[in-house]
This record gives sequence, C-alpha cells and structure tokens, in this order.
Amino acid sequence: DPNNYYHRRNEMTTTDNLDFKHHNYKEMRQLMKTVNKMCPNITRIYNIGKSNQGLKLYAVEISDNPGEHEVGEPEFRYIAGAHGNEVLGRELILLLMQFMCQEYLAGNPRIVHLIEDTRIHLLPSVNPDGYDKAYKAGSELGGWSLGRWTQDGIDINNNFPDLNSLLWESEDQKKSKRKVPNHHIPIPDWYLSENATVAVETRAIIAWMEKIPFVLGGNLQGGELVVAYPYDMVRSLWKTQDYTPTPDDHVFRWLAYSYASTHRLMTDARRRACHTEDFQKEDGTVNGASWHTVAGSINDFSYLHTNCFELSIYVGCDKYPHESELPEEWENNRESLIVFMEQVHRGIKGIVKDVHGKGIPNAVISVEGVNHDIRTGADGDYWRLLNPGEYVVGVKAEGYTTATKTCEVGYDMGATQCDFTISKTNLARIKEIMKKFGKQPISLSMRRLRQRARQWRQQ
Repeated sequence: DPNNYYHRRNEMTTTDNLDFKHHNYKEMRQLMKTVNKMCPNITRIYNIGKSNQGLKLYAVEISDNPGEHEVGEPEFRYIAGAHGNEVLGRELILLLMQFMCQEYLAGNPRIVHLIEDTRIHLLPSVNPDGYDKAYKAGSELGGWSLGRWTQDGIDINNNFPDLNSLLWESEDQKKSKRKVPNHHIPIPDWYLSENATVAVETRAIIAWMEKIPFVLGGNLQGGELVVAYPYDMVRSLWKTQDYTPTPDDHVFRWLAYSYASTHRLMTDARRRACHTEDFQKEDGTVNGASWHTVAGSINDFSYLHTNCFELSIYVGCDKYPHESELPEEWENNRESLIVFMEQVHRGIKGIVKDVHGKGIPNAVISVEGVNHDIRTGADGDYWRLLNPGEYVVGVKAEGYTTATKTCEVGYDMGATQCDFTISKTNLARIKEIMKKFGKQPISLSMRRLRQRARQWRQQ
C-alpha cells in the first residue's frame, strides 16, 4: 500500500541551506562547479551537445563512481526546461544536486544508499536559448509562451520520431511483411535526414538516450500539477483524447502515483485546481493521451526506442514563480523527487552470460503477458521495471539457446536478481569451428544434392 510506505512527507530532516534564486546560464554553470567542488568524489559535469545558439547543454552526474557505468547499477535521469519558459523544473534540479551533495556529506543514509546504488544524471536546461528569453522578461512580464520554443521555433517536447504509428500499423496489419518489433524500434530514415525539422537540442537528447542505458526518467515541466504517463499519442485516428495504455500501464500508473502521492499538494483534494482541469479522480496522475494527444513525445519515444520508462512531471501551476516562492516549491517537491528516483530499484535485474561467464549484449528480455521487451546493455546487464508479483521471464539472443525462469518481485525496495546463463546453439558452434578453419558450414540441402549426384554417377 503506497499510502503506508510513502506518506513520509516531512520525514527527511535537513537544514536545506540551498541557493533559492533564479539562475541564468552563467550562474547555473557556476552553481554546478560549486557542487562539483564540494563533492568531487561523487559528481561530474559533462555536456550532451549544444543549443541552436551554441550554448552547451550541461548535465551533472551523481554516482559513487562518476564517469563510468557499473555493471548491475541502474541509470536514472531528470531533465527540465524543454520549454524554456517553464523555469521551476530547472531550479528544482539545481536545488536537488545541491541537496544530494550536502546530505551525502552529512551522512544521510537514505541519500548515501541512493548514490552508491544508482547512477543519476541531472540535466537542468534542455532549451537554454528559450530560457534566456523568458529570463530577460522576468517572472512578472513573461507570458504563457515567451521562450517556450527553441531559437528556430521548435517545441522540443514533441519533436521526437513518431514510432507509435509504425508499431500500431504493424500490429493492425498482421500479415504485413514489414514486421515492427515491440521495443527498440529503429528511427525512420526521413527523420535522420538533414532536411527534417528536428532541433539540434532534440538530436543531442536522442544521442544521449542511445549512449547511456537509462532505466527510468522524469522530464520536469510547468503550468500544471499532475504526473502524465504514456502513451501520449491517441491510437484512434478520430479522437483527440482517449486513454491509450502501454503494455506496462500498471507500472506507469504506479510510477506516476509514487511522485504524485508524496508531493505536498498533488493529491490534496482541498487544493484549488491550477486551471480548468481537475486531476483528483486519478490522484494527481493522468494518461497523456487521455489529456491531449501528442505525436512524437519524449515519453513515447523513450519507451519505444530505448529501455527507459519516462514520465512528464508538471511540478507547479505557475511556470515562472517568483523567487520568494522557490523555498515553498522545493518543500512541495523534495520528497517526491527522491521517491521517484528510488523507483528505479523496483522490479527485476540481472546479467545474461554465456557458459564462460561473459556478458551477452543485446539479448532480448521478455515478460510473459507483457507485449514489450527490453534488451541487455553492453556488459549483458539489464533492469526491468515491474510491480510486485510473479513473472515468467524469457531471454533470447542470436546464436544462443533460449531460456525462461520464474522471478518474483516483492513489496520491499530493491530489484530481484534474475540472472541467466545461456549456451550457443549447435549451428552457432559449428559456424564458429568452421570459421576458425576457414571453411563454410555445408547446409543439409546441399549435402543431400551432392549425395544424389554421386549415386546417379555410380548408376
């Protein structure tokens, strides 16, 4: 019961001596340097690319081994500022990196445990060009849209390839030769062409998503108080709003609720709705497509192209709150930001190895009854987010025998270990031996034809 487990809204004791102000680009960079200087052993600053105007898209990594992926350790990301004028998310991420550093140094066991067991990536400003416009106008004069888009007028939030349509068309035309997998769907060629209307910021995010084996992510947005989970695109061509669940709908609903239920206001039935919509019936959560359909969202793309489950977290009614309101907004979101990160340790995890103990990359992990697979990383490790229950898990890899086992997910935090050792198929072994001696394996049909030819000559 999440109410018993998570309603510890103010359990965390902290002095929260943080820098509560709006940071322009230069100040943001300086703050990152300060955090890195305070906690050099657990932080690293890096950039994932540049904006249209050439500003670097800086991220801070928080981990006990910064700069490297540790086998068996899941990777988490928070991003903010895809809409440059939604500035609260940016400040919350900057506050979070300060908070994590301070609490780690203070020996807070919860934070120490999280940093030692997780590789966390925080990207506070995806659209620094848009933020710059909003920042110049300020909290009072900035409108609903000033700075929302990139410098070349693109909305990053739904600038990703529409993989939903490819998947659904394939599912609807079952006899179609062009079978689309239910996961890791390739990006279409038209999207990769230079003429495609794709922001440089979007391309940078995609390259980042493909490089790092993220398991869970949240993109912080503003102007509302709700957590939206995929799909964000309606499957029906004739509707603009329709509940469109992923095969992992129960997991996504749990993830959304884990944030909303620990936020100080999201699930409070007495609070005033931000605008006209009231999200109380689903406890501060909403299926994206049932709210308003969007093609090419970051959430749908992340789910269909990578292993990462991503949700949109709308952290406050006001897109650009006054500086004096930042401490209260931090209090509202602090516990939720931590709890949501902890969810990366829910479900099953493991390593797929061959008989010599070597990890097998790109092996497909499937869960019976869930039409969405994931793949192992470069070292053969994987993480599969699942709610508590018993699951039949299968693994297959090219040239290897398939294997299945039953894995149980409990209610306690911490993913269940579910490892596999698989051996090469006979054909794969024969091919390996023949290759070693510079020969090609003879197919059975060729062997029969030669045998018949010999018999014919003898007659």
